[in-house]
Amino acid sequence: MTVHSGGTGSTTRGVVVTGAGTGIGRATARAFAEQGAGVLVVGRTGATLAGTAEGLPGVTTLTIDITDPKAPELVVGTALRAFGRLDVLVNNAAAMGYRPLATLDRRSAEEQLRTNLLAPVLLTRRALDALAEHGGTVVNVGSSGALGLRSWPDNGLYGATKAALDFLTRTWAVELAPRGIRVVGVAPGVVDTGAGARMGLTEEQYAGFLREIGTRVPSGRVGRPEEIAWWITRLTRPEAAYANGVVLPVDGGLSLT
Repeated sequence: MTVHSGGTGSTTRGVVVTGAGTGIGRATARAFAEQGAGVLVVGRTGATLAGTAEGLPGVTTLTIDITDPKAPELVVGTALRAFGRLDVLVNNAAAMGYRPLATLDRRSAEEQLRTNLLAPVLLTRRALDALAEHGGTVVNVGSSGALGLRSWPDNGLYGATKAALDFLTRTWAVELAPRGIRVVGVAPGVVDTGAGARMGLTEEQYAGFLREIGTRVPSGRVGRPEEIAWWITRLTRPEAAYANGVVLPVDGGLSLT
């Protein structure tokens, strides 16, 4: 576990973003920081977290695997020490498999379940008291591919974890409302996060994948991480206080086709 602090201890809001080294997590962390929040960025790779924090003095990095049993205590404790409060928790970290059931192995299955489902459950539980103190918001980052009655061949376990996270969003919204905590979800569609290698694709294959699927999106293209970050930050603003338990698709209309 490694901590690099840029927090001042006197920020107006304290924010935690998991999986913040790349993609949507990085864009979200930087958006919050640019709006004046103190942001704790959490991830497994110190170098990518440093890239997220670059040029933003209000960002503190915490290098840890979110599935580590010690992670919930360390994440919440680090945020409170850095910022003195916790207003927003963004459960964004995720592991993908892209394997059909016939070739799914136990190691991949357990990694996805621990990262995508168990880790946000345990981290959110640990953060409840701190969030309740200032009427905080939990944002669960799901996937529009897991919405409604859709199927997801060759990626079923990942989709199942995201569908479960959506269910938790709705349930926690009701459970935690008496404590003044809101819970919302954002369900991104296909977003160019540069994740081709993590999907087992070459750079050329990944570019081809984005081009092909972009033709199937009603908006005519795939999304950008910054577009998802815009919605995440807006849903945590005071003006959004009446939104609770909603899971918002941000996918160019792909889930409607």
